[in-house]
Amino acid sequence: MDVLSVTSEIYPLIKTGGLADVTGALPKALLGHGVKIRTLVPGYSRLRPLLKNRLPLLVFDDLLGEPAALHALEIDGLDLFVLDAPQLYDRPGGPYIDGQGHDHADNWKRFAVLSLAGAEIAQGALPGWKPDVVHTHDWQTALTSVYMREMGSTTPVVLTIHNLAFQGQFSSSLLPAIGLPPQAYAMDGLEYYGDISFLKGGLLTADYITAVSPTYAREILSARFGMGLEGVLSERMDRLRGIVNGIDQEIWDPASDPYLVAPFDLKTLGWKGPNKQHLLERFGLDTDEGPLFSAISRLTWQKGMDMLAETADEIMAGGGKLIVLGQGDRDIEQALLDVAGRFPGRMAVEIGYDEETAHMIHGGADAIIQPSRFEPCGLTQLYALRYGCVPIVSRTGGLSETIIDANDAAMSARAATGFQFHPVAAPALRDALRRALDAYRVPKDWRRLQLQGMRADYSWERSAAQYADIYKTLLKQAPHAPEQPRSSAF
Repeated sequence: MDVLSVTSEIYPLIKTGGLADVTGALPKALLGHGVKIRTLVPGYSRLRPLLKNRLPLLVFDDLLGEPAALHALEIDGLDLFVLDAPQLYDRPGGPYIDGQGHDHADNWKRFAVLSLAGAEIAQGALPGWKPDVVHTHDWQTALTSVYMREMGSTTPVVLTIHNLAFQGQFSSSLLPAIGLPPQAYAMDGLEYYGDISFLKGGLLTADYITAVSPTYAREILSARFGMGLEGVLSERMDRLRGIVNGIDQEIWDPASDPYLVAPFDLKTLGWKGPNKQHLLERFGLDTDEGPLFSAISRLTWQKGMDMLAETADEIMAGGGKLIVLGQGDRDIEQALLDVAGRFPGRMAVEIGYDEETAHMIHGGADAIIQPSRFEPCGLTQLYALRYGCVPIVSRTGGLSETIIDANDAAMSARAATGFQFHPVAAPALRDALRRALDAYRVPKDWRRLQLQGMRADYSWERSAAQYADIYKTLLKQAPHAPEQPRSSAF
């Protein structure tokens, strides 16, 4: 079976978060299930040198008024289509923001063009290749299925929601510019509180919707987590499934990780020690005994990083140290920097992100803190488990499913893998930090937590099988599938 994946990010080429990890790992995991994925991505600046001296597979004269060329690349086992439109993608900054941290003003066009290219490929624009199924991801590529239905395509489409908080909301005046008819602006179309929503269009036109954990799939049906789309999702709940993300166990393997000064596994967990020492020196922290806590996250309200700034003193009061790696809201960045300034040698904050440092933190830290107010799945805690870095998480979304709280019963049953807290508020986080500090003071208990986490299986195997099942079911149903509820605009 051939699947076209359309995404704005893919690891290791371009990454701002978990979306890239998923779109980079899932194609490899699905090969064993008879599914071959080819992934369409934008030709960002760092990809363009790879296209040099290559002839395009296809030239688009007019994608919403823009010329573009489609190239094929194979990198790290990934089969890619790269949409080369330098006027849209070859620019400073990240995939969504410029060098000053502001959204690119034409994001609406940049990702509408990507989606339209995906729809054209799905319709057979490439001689000799047409996908059996299309898989889109988040708002950036959600218009793919809208365009496909406008073209009359019946090819099945799966849309994965990685984070419902980002919906591609733009002015309704842009509807003609994205090539959609006036009737698409309707309650059962793209209309969204007076604007248009790319994601809403995708939710209405996809054949199946997945969320990145079963708990999150339930949560987004509620007003609290549905972000204004809970009504649309409730109407399609018979076509909604939560599938927990996996991790690429070749990339995230402490036994062979090139970024660790001392690789280790279940039998050599003691080698975490040299990694911890190296990490403390790297961040200029004291090298005395005591637990090393960490946080690798976007520094935003959603991720609860304001609560970490409020409670970090608990770690230092308990004899611990803290390293924070990430970037985000300027006020939260500054709040964390201010706390670090009060605890020299005990707390370090590095604004930014890079893979090498993230691997080093997982390999050397004793614990990782994820106090998210909502978390669709979360991959950081899964990486941490594999590296014997004990997670401290809020009880929400995928965090609640992947971490078993170290309560008395779970500890006695040798099932616990971390610490959960609820409600998602600073006092509860402070209590969880105290529990972790207490557990660390009993080396036997702490080692057991580490080993139990390292034994947990969060590979892609089980999740990939579920995606393959959805693809195959949709393909089987496609010729005789009953009409799904969709706007007449599509």
